[in-house]
Parts: sequence; structure tokens; C-alpha cells
Amino acid sequence: MKIWLDDIRPAPDGWLQTYTERQTIDVLKSGGVTELSVDHDLGDENVVGTGYGVLLWIEDRVATTTFVPPTLYVHSANTSAAEKMQLAIMSIKRLTSKRR
Repeated sequence: MKIWLDDIRPAPDGWLQTYTERQTIDVLKSGGVTELSVDHDLGDENVVGTGYGVLLWIEDRVATTTFVPPTLYVHSANTSAAEKMQLAIMSIKRLTSKRR
């Protein structure tokens, strides 16, 4: 399953659209997610969270459990947040490679 986290842009064909940090994490917890593309700004971040929050959740799970992360992409137009999210993805990849 492929997940597209974005509150405005529609998901590409074949992707499941999620709109909030919590909704995305719930789908990730259910398993079977092979790819995840995240936007950062989803609206009021105190209510719906951010794409970065999802990546932090993945990073924590990779560091503390046997969670296998999906292939991760960033499609945010927020340049500074996109850079921060790319750094989180690099950290997730480093943590995953240490398991091998």
C-alpha cells in the first residue's frame, strides 16, 4: 500500500490519501505500507500535526522496535520543512542500516 499525506493535493492513482499525522500513523501501524510520501503543512498543526511528526514517529519506532519503514518521499512545498524532513529520512535510513 502507498500512502500520500496531504491536505490539499490529491493523491496520485494507486495511493491512499491521508490528511492528518494521526490518520497516517494509524495506517502505518496496521502494516503493509510500502511507500509513504509526506507533505509538511497540513493545516493547524496543533490539531492535525505535520508530515515531520509522522517521520519522527517512524524514526522512534525504527530506533526502539523492529518496525520496518516504507520507502519515504517528501513532496512538501515548504522548503525549510522539506530539508528537515529529508534529514529525518536520512536518520531513519542510518538506523535501519545498523540493524543489518
